[in-house]
Amino acid sequence: MALTAVVTGAARGIGRSVVEQLRAADYRVVALDVSPAVADLADDGRVVPVVADVTADATPSDTIDRALAEFGRLDLLVNNAARFLRRPIRETTDDDFDTLFATNVRPAFRFARAALPHLEAHGGGIVNTASISGLIGVANQSVYAMTKGAIVQLTRQLAIEYAGRGVRVNAVAPGAVDTGFMDEARQADPDPAASLAVTLSNHPIGRMSTPDEVARAIVFLASPESAGITGTILSVDGGYIAR
Repeated sequence: MALTAVVTGAARGIGRSVVEQLRAADYRVVALDVSPAVADLADDGRVVPVVADVTADATPSDTIDRALAEFGRLDLLVNNAARFLRRPIRETTDDDFDTLFATNVRPAFRFARAALPHLEAHGGGIVNTASISGLIGVANQSVYAMTKGAIVQLTRQLAIEYAGRGVRVNAVAPGAVDTGFMDEARQADPDPAASLAVTLSNHPIGRMSTPDEVARAIVFLASPESAGITGTILSVDGGYIAR
């Protein structure tokens, strides 16, 4: 029987690549994003796009229910939806804090809580998208880094709590990834070209990772080939944190 996944933040970048690679691995996928562009992923009933906001109270349970209604089971949850913020702490507002935690952390917790009973029934798993910012200090990312640190710890906690129930929980921690997400962030810098040069210099391989590279790590952590791995934060960062 084909496996079923729910992927949040699926319309572009890493999330889109995850959906495409899961389809290539014969998964059925419920692909969720706040952007209507997620509809482009529709694939003859094998990929069901859902336009919804992960921060809405009903979205996690509704999305899990949709996966069960469409495909009869749930084997994988990929918590990928997030927002980025690069701003000095003294310029960071309470609204910035509340918005990032409401988008990056609370939905991951609520989707996991809704999915876990169904994942346990089939020996499934969760893969969360964290960040190197959740593992090390990065200037001007205080709130974003806090949210990704929360994802790292949620991953470890759930891995321990569900290890004896057959559910594996892991995360990837990308460095800079070559997506529109990063392009938009750089445009807010006084000198985007200089900002890009600094970003590249911080990655020993001399370039950013691609969405496909991060997605391959996520799909690996969901696969039988990683059956002995749980509670792991897999860095996909071109050597950033090894410096």
